[in-house]
Amino acid sequence: MTTVVERLHGRGPVFSVEFFPPRDAADELVLWRAIRELEPLDPAFVSITYGAGGSSRDFTIRTTGRVAQETTLVPMAHLTAVDHSVSELRNVIGWYAAVGVRNILAVRGDPPGDPNGEWIAHPEGLTYAEELVRLCRELGDFCVGVAAFPYGHPRSGDVDEDTKYLVRKLRAGADFAIAQLFFQPEDFLRLRDRVDALGCDTALLPGLMPLTTPRTLAKTVELSGADVPPAVARKLDPFVDDPAAFRKAGVDLVTEMGERLLAEGVPALHFYTLNRSKATREVVARLGLVPARA
Repeated sequence: MTTVVERLHGRGPVFSVEFFPPRDAADELVLWRAIRELEPLDPAFVSITYGAGGSSRDFTIRTTGRVAQETTLVPMAHLTAVDHSVSELRNVIGWYAAVGVRNILAVRGDPPGDPNGEWIAHPEGLTYAEELVRLCRELGDFCVGVAAFPYGHPRSGDVDEDTKYLVRKLRAGADFAIAQLFFQPEDFLRLRDRVDALGCDTALLPGLMPLTTPRTLAKTVELSGADVPPAVARKLDPFVDDPAAFRKAGVDLVTEMGERLLAEGVPALHFYTLNRSKATREVVARLGLVPARA
């Protein structure tokens, strides 16, 4: 099974992991240590991110190729439309096909330098993620995913409008969507309900990140675009000066979220790892998502 959809429809609920490309040789060692530690746990797929404006494109391409050729893992490459002509996008997609990568996450992407700055399309490029989905579909037998935003994309007027855009991306040919980070299971489940209400039943995967430090909590705020809810703050704030206790409370909280989401029938949990594996391994083991042989 070499596509995300095939992996999602295989054995029971599964998990997947996301890494970002290394910036230097030291980062590369850290990344590959995490990859090798997670490989025996048989994640459904491994996602490699793509920097704003394509800033890490070469690293993403190289890392994705290595995962495809040197491991037993199923890789998924990110691809953005920022600062790329259609010709450049065709070249990248063609390279992925050449090294055996069949899964692509197609996202419009944020402007380089300032994620909240004005988004300007490349004069010979694409404007919307749904166009990128169609391009991937035109160029090969790819399994294509898109991004979803439980709290709505920062550039959308409201969550209902944003859900309509998500459904447009899915109907353009996407096979699944991965949700950006959120703080409580209900935030994701309401997104799923909104998509269902529009008559779309494409698979939605919730994105989780083990809250091991105050830094990871701050990263969740940054990536989700939402403030920490009072119920979450009450569980974590008492331990901001006690690293071990904060880590335990944070891992417990994310495990509880995973249990609720699995009980609600999600096909997979997608973990943002920050290129570390220990906390993710702990959570998936507690959730029973690790193969018996591991």
